[in-house]
Amino acid sequence: MPRLVSNPPNPWSSSHVEWLGEPPPAQLHVYEEEARSILSENDSPDVPFRWSLNPYRGCQHACAYCYARPTHQFLGWGAGTDFDTQIVAKINAPALLREALARRGWKRESITFSGITDCYQPIEASLGLTRECLQVCAEFAQPVALITKSALVRRDIDVLAKLARVAEVRVFLSIPFADEKNGRAMEPWGAAPSMRFATLRALSEAGVETGVAIAPLIPGLNDAEVATILERAHAAGAKRAFMTLLRLAAEVRPVFEQRLRREFPDRADKVLSQQRDMRAGANSDARFGERMHGRGPRWLAVARLFEIQCARLGLSCSSGDESAAAVRELSPPPAAAAVQGRLFADG
Repeated sequence: MPRLVSNPPNPWSSSHVEWLGEPPPAQLHVYEEEARSILSENDSPDVPFRWSLNPYRGCQHACAYCYARPTHQFLGWGAGTDFDTQIVAKINAPALLREALARRGWKRESITFSGITDCYQPIEASLGLTRECLQVCAEFAQPVALITKSALVRRDIDVLAKLARVAEVRVFLSIPFADEKNGRAMEPWGAAPSMRFATLRALSEAGVETGVAIAPLIPGLNDAEVATILERAHAAGAKRAFMTLLRLAAEVRPVFEQRLRREFPDRADKVLSQQRDMRAGANSDARFGERMHGRGPRWLAVARLFEIQCARLGLSCSSGDESAAAVRELSPPPAAAAVQGRLFADG
């Protein structure tokens, strides 16, 4: 069971740690956990990677739409503010990873950081679990893919650049919004979009392969920003892109809708209506592996725009993501499209 840390580390106690932006107002509770294992194996056809690593449970970024919120219920907490404020750190993550990579049967398949919650959420600045895990990966020349909304990943450019010299490394910045105000409304404690684009540039200039994730696409809220996000990411050195459509599980929908109505009262009904239309009348299809069937024409139009823009900019868009799959259901991809590859594996 997770153990409450009575006096969590002070994120301002070291000269190299500072809060990037306004700190969250909610009180944070940090718990420590001795995990039994650290690598999770995925077998869903909708998840474009097999192995993932999550050093933390819960996420202080407090994104209204986060699909991982229901996982906190397994710990006896709620999917709302508990998910944002009750953070569990798997303090033995680096040791467990070392054990896993040293096993004779390990085939050095790519590991994705994180898959569930952000491995660079604010508490990482103090605990450094993600950095330690990446250092282990560098020792074993272990291929890695990483996705984050945080500028904190820039702290680890030295480790990522070292790892990139011996194994494949791809870092994706999740940037669903180009507009700073809209981004803050739905992702209140993640890095500002401008900081994420700057982070893409810094990583790219250090020789780390980068990509952008428009995740999630929220119809009626950020679908008009797709081209802008791709153009700015390309200018920052991104080589890849993927896009996923908003899913609202039963526990996530009230969190999302409350935030949406508070921040965008004049657009809320339209956004919710368009989201249902894009998912053929459903907010979240339990038949996740079959969710591409029956998508509305608006989603197909946005997906086509995404793929055409990727082709124009020379961005590789993964064959494993929803957008590319949607376009191929409708028609073959544009002739000028970049060579397709898997999202996190060799492409």
